[in-house]
Amino acid sequence: TAGTDLPALLAAAVVGARAKPGDILAVAHKIVSKAEGQTIVLADVVPSAAALALADETGKDPRLCEVILGQTRRIVRRRGATLICETHHGFVCANAAVDASNTAPGTVIVLPRDPDRSARHIQSRVSAAVGGRVGVVITDTHGRAFRRGIVNIAIGAAGFRTVVDHRGTVDREGRVMVATEQALGDELAAAAGILMDKAGGLPAVLI
Repeated sequence: TAGTDLPALLAAAVVGARAKPGDILAVAHKIVSKAEGQTIVLADVVPSAAALALADETGKDPRLCEVILGQTRRIVRRRGATLICETHHGFVCANAAVDASNTAPGTVIVLPRDPDRSARHIQSRVSAAVGGRVGVVITDTHGRAFRRGIVNIAIGAAGFRTVVDHRGTVDREGRVMVATEQALGDELAAAAGILMDKAGGLPAVLI
């Protein structure tokens, strides 16, 4: 809930799990958003004219449309009830990542305002508890263009290098790599997502 000291809870959890320096803690954004007060009661939302117009076009609740628009820098694509939006963070995802799952009826959850800052707060407490650097990656499930299904990706991180630059190194045939940057943060988020069952109540995974 809003005001929960999530970094302290996670610090205690990783100590109990015998975490060690060099480990990575993957945290579902939903518990971060809840702790930071990013849960919105739809009954408190007053739809704007733009939200009402969008609701007519999509069939969505006008109040939900208002929340989505509030999280949106621009609508990238729209087809029927499907909205692909760019959030103010720069993420491109369905409904600006506004989510009604695993939250009380009549409420929706939006992304943390600054996921990297949230990750830094968690990382500081967790690392202090373990006695060495533990990386943190905050995750969310997104779809992919031209690909079926959703996958966990990194939306915030701290304490480790999330993109590993292989440019300038050579492959097994001696060719210099000129464009290869490994999205390590996304790979770790996806791996953790295998264990984060949507109904399993497991919002943090130690890697």
